[in-house]
Amino acid sequence: MAEIIVAGGGIGGLATALAVSAHGHRAVVLERADTFAEIGAGIQLAPNGLHALDALGVGEAVRASAVRMAELRFMDGVTGEHVASLPLTDRYRDRFDSPYVVAHRAELHKALLDACRATDSVTLHGSSPVTDYTQNDASATALLADGTRVTGDAVIGADGVHSAIRARLVDDGEPRVSGITVYRAVTPMEQVPENLRFDRSVVWWAGPGCHFVHYPIAGGRFLNLAASRADGRTDAFAGVPVDRDVALLELAALGGTAQRLLELGADWKTWMLVDRDPVARWTDGRVALLGDAAHPMLHYAAQGACQALEDAVVLGQSLHGTPPERLPARLLAYNAARRERTTRIQLAARASTRLWHPAGAAARARNTMLGALSADELHEHVAWMHGTRVDRRTGRKGVAA
Repeated sequence: MAEIIVAGGGIGGLATALAVSAHGHRAVVLERADTFAEIGAGIQLAPNGLHALDALGVGEAVRASAVRMAELRFMDGVTGEHVASLPLTDRYRDRFDSPYVVAHRAELHKALLDACRATDSVTLHGSSPVTDYTQNDASATALLADGTRVTGDAVIGADGVHSAIRARLVDDGEPRVSGITVYRAVTPMEQVPENLRFDRSVVWWAGPGCHFVHYPIAGGRFLNLAASRADGRTDAFAGVPVDRDVALLELAALGGTAQRLLELGADWKTWMLVDRDPVARWTDGRVALLGDAAHPMLHYAAQGACQALEDAVVLGQSLHGTPPERLPARLLAYNAARRERTTRIQLAARASTRLWHPAGAAARARNTMLGALSADELHEHVAWMHGTRVDRRTGRKGVAA
C-alpha cells in the first residue's frame, strides 16, 4: 500500500482520492480553502462522465439530483431559427448505455466529498495550499505555503489551471488567455415563463462573435445561464461581478427569445476563459498531473469535468496493486493512456468557436450544414467523446458502436 498525496480538493482531486483508495492505497487530500466546497453553477455530464462516476461508486448519488436531458438544441440567436437538435432519448441512451444529465457543480462535488469522508483510507485537510514539491528516489513531498511538508509515496497535482505542481513540472508560465469573456448567472425556475423553460433541453443560441447556453440545474429548481462573447480582452480575471445592463449590452447581438432569457439573469459574474496548450508529459518521477492541471480546456465541449473523472479512474487502475518502488513507471503508463484523448478534446473545444460565432453568410452556411444532419449522424459526431468508457477492472477503453 502506498500513500498518495493529492494537491487540490475539487472534483478532480476528490475523484483521485476515491480512485486510488479503491485500488488499495491511502490518499491525503490537501485543499487550499478552509472548507471543501465547489464554486460555479451548472455542469453537463455526458455518458463517459457518468460511467466514470459509476466506477468511483458515486454515479447513483449524482443521478439522484441531476436532470436528464432530452436534447442538445442548436438555435440561431439572431433569427430565432431552430437549426438542429441532437436527441438524447432512447436511441442515444441505448447506444451509450447512459443518459446525458445536467447538475449543479456543488451537488457533484458533495457526492464525491461524502464518499471520501466515508472512506477510511482517505484523509482530508483544508487550509493547506500546496506551493511546490520535492522528491527523491523513495518519496515525494508537497510543500505548503506555511512551510509544512507532507510526504508520501507520490504527489498528484489536481490543483487546477493555475496549478503550482504544473508550474514546477511543466514550467509553461501563465495560462493562455482566450480573448473570450463568459457571463454567468442563475435564476429561479419559478421566475422563468413556462414557454421559455426548455426544461429538458440544453439550448445554444449562436450569434456573431457570441453565444448563449442555458439549462436547468438543481433538480430543475434553477435555470443556469452562461453566455460568451469574443471581445479580444487580454487580461485574466475570474468571478468578477458585472452590472446586468452591461452584460445585456455585451450580448445585444442576440435577440428575441435569447434576449428575453438573458434579461431574467441577476447577479451576473464574469470570467475570462483560459486554457493551455496540450503537452505530452504530465509526470516527473513520483509526481503527476490530473484534470485541469494536466489539460485545461475551454468549456465548449462540456468535457472538462468528465475528463478529470476519467483521469482519476485510469490513474486508480494504473496504480492497482503497485508497490511504492514501481509508482514512477505506473504514473508514466497513466500519462500515456490519457494524453491523446485529452489533447484531442482540448483542441476540439478551441475549434468549436468556429461553429458558435460566425456571422452573415457563414452563419447561414453553418445552419444549412447542421440542419441537414440526421439524428444518427449527430450521434456519430459525438461518439468519440460521449461513447468512450473505461472498464473499472482492466483499464481498457471501449467506444460504443
